[in-house]
Formats: sequence, structure tokens, C-alpha cells
Amino acid sequence: MSRGSFRSATVGQLLRRETTAAFIDPITRIHPFLRNQPLTQTRDYLRVPHFLRKVKDYEISPSLFSSAFSSSSSSSSTPAFSKVGFVGWYLGMVKSRPILTKSITSSVIYIAADMSSQTISRPSSEPYDLVRTLRMAGYGLLILGPSLHFWFNFMSRLFPKQDIITTFKKMAMGQTTYGPTMTVVFFSLNAHLQGESGTEIVARLKRDLLPTLFNGAMYWPICDFITFKFIPVHLQPLVSNSFSYLWTVYMTYMASLEKAGTATN
Repeated sequence: MSRGSFRSATVGQLLRRETTAAFIDPITRIHPFLRNQPLTQTRDYLRVPHFLRKVKDYEISPSLFSSAFSSSSSSSSTPAFSKVGFVGWYLGMVKSRPILTKSITSSVIYIAADMSSQTISRPSSEPYDLVRTLRMAGYGLLILGPSLHFWFNFMSRLFPKQDIITTFKKMAMGQTTYGPTMTVVFFSLNAHLQGESGTEIVARLKRDLLPTLFNGAMYWPICDFITFKFIPVHLQPLVSNSFSYLWTVYMTYMASLEKAGTATN
């Protein structure tokens, strides 16, 4: 081998060694002093500076941004916040005073349903029957609202799950127990407040009860399925009352029919 080629080979080997050493131990290539330092001390040069590590100890309060944002966008989002505020207030009342809140809700729905029923059925020349509306309001406030609260709580304790089978069990209980019972109470109480006798109330039930239960069997199962399957227990009376609006329009119409004895004469 010639002297020139030997020198080229030697220079190439030295370059490879130096490059490999630089990659293996880059810190010692910075300054020879670091070669004599322990490994633990050398690692201090690789750590994140102390003031950067302390940044995570300081937290920025979200209220800073929320207050600034709300003040800048209050004019455009006030209606949305007011709606959310009412819903939040109502849900809080449902939890703090459940029976009273559900009773008032049921009464309001019965008032709206009765007014709608009178608007549909009465001649335009006749005034609204406010005594009839007052009867419906009292029924929703004193009977239906509290009974819905206790009924849905009872169902949730008796059948705590919300699977399909349990939902159908709750629906069957409602259609065979609660629904017929409340229909009898509604017709009987309303007829009694109108001055009907016991015989007349029985005649009314014989005439109106079965058709009403038959129509209810076509309307309520889908409503009960949605209520029991997807709605939390404390909101089930509200959803049931919402579904009952259309049903109450029909019920108040049935309750306002003539006496059974008068109709057959």
C-alpha cells in the first residue's frame, strides 16, 4: 500500500471515531472540564431551568377569562343565558321542593289544556267557563301532581333498571293500574263537583270509562316508553305532564259532556 493511500485511510478512521464519540457523548465534547464531573452533576445541565419548572405551580383562574368574555358578549347572549337560567332554576326547584313544583306544573298544564279544549269546542259567542278551568287547575294541583311524583318514585324503586324489559313492565303497570285509577278519580271528582249524584257518576263511568281507556291505550304506551326509558326519575313527572297536554284536552272534553242520564233521555 502506498504512503498516500495509508494516510487517507488513517484520516478516514480518525474522522469516523471522532464523529461516533460526538454522538455517544456530546456533553464531553463541549468542554473538557465536563469529562471529570460525576454523571449526576452532568445531568443538571440537561434539566429544565428552575423557573420553567415552577410555571406549573401557578394557575390562571378561569374567572378572568369568563368575566371578560361574558362582559364583552353579554349583549348578544342575554336571551340564551336567561333561558338557561330559568331551566336551571326549575331543575333546582324540582330537587328542593319536588312535590310543590310538580303539582304547580301539572296545574298550569291542565289550565292550558282546558282553555285549549274550550277554544276548540265552544261556540265563539259563548264565554269561557272559568269555573270548569278552576276545577281542572285544582285537580292538577292537588291530585295529579302529587300522585305523579309518588308513582314515578315507586316505579323507580320497584324497577330500578331502565332496560327494555323493565321499561315494558313499568308501561304495563301504568296501563293496568295507575292510568285506570286516575281516570276513574278524574271523572268521578269532576262529576261530583258539578253536582251529580252517585248514580249519575256511575252512569257516566259506564258510558265514558271504557272508550277513554281504549283511546289511552293507543296514546300513552309510546309516551310511557320514552318517559321510563330515557328520562331521569326526578324529571319524569314533567315529561309525563308535557305528554298529557294533548290527552288532557281530550279528557276535559269528555268530562264536560252531559250527564249520562240526560244524554240517554
